Amino acid sequence: MIAQLSCPARFWRNTTAINYDLAPAWLPWSAVDPNRIAFAWDEAEASEITTVIASMVPSDGAGWEERHRFTTEVTALLAARYGRWACGWHWAVGEGGGGGVVTSWCCTSHSVGGPAATAANVVASLLEWRDWLEELEERFEQLAPPAGADAEERSWHLERAATRLVTVVVDRTGAECGWYGLCRTVLTWFLSFTGMGPEGAKNAVDTAIGGRFKSWTVPSRTLIDAVGEELAVDLTGVQPYRDH
Repeated sequence: MIAQLSCPARFWRNTTAINYDLAPAWLPWSAVDPNRIAFAWDEAEASEITTVIASMVPSDGAGWEERHRFTTEVTALLAARYGRWACGWHWAVGEGGGGGVVTSWCCTSHSVGGPAATAANVVASLLEWRDWLEELEERFEQLAPPAGADAEERSWHLERAATRLVTVVVDRTGAECGWYGLCRTVLTWFLSFTGMGPEGAKNAVDTAIGGRFKSWTVPSRTLIDAVGEELAVDLTGVQPYRDH
């Protein structure tokens, strides 16, 4: 199991929306792959969705429950309009955001304010999340083992991919609270991209990480390398090349 210590209970409130179908950490790659899911965006669309979101913002003085309900309702709106991938719009960096990658949003207490400003934050966060997914797809394409690779070559590619993707996640999250959740998801998505089924990919990643990543702790190079190697060996049965 991946470590889930040292973060308060509200950590999970920000990474789960209305239900698990709209929880970005648990979405399969097929639901977020930007090559499969078109995203038409222009000034007219931006204006329309901003207006709709602004009309949903709770009034000044609204309590936490009403503000939280706003984020879940916005999540449902965006997912219905653009696809389930959009539910990651508020998976933000750090404790308030649930250990994600988005920086344009923080949490309900800090990011929900006046209608215009709040709506602008939501839109910026949605676009930032989409950019992240498109960046991941490009990285996956570059890092995936080539077709026809033998076990040793595949092992090398898998190790390299894992170490690079973990490093990217650490850099983008600052290894703040819950960053390992995003790391787990990214690695699972990568293995799915290479052809593994979602459940098998998840189990392989959980086994390789083994609860060794911690909140507010940048993993050592040795640990990152060990996770990459263990993932590669588990999936191929052979050590990766050392002189590739």
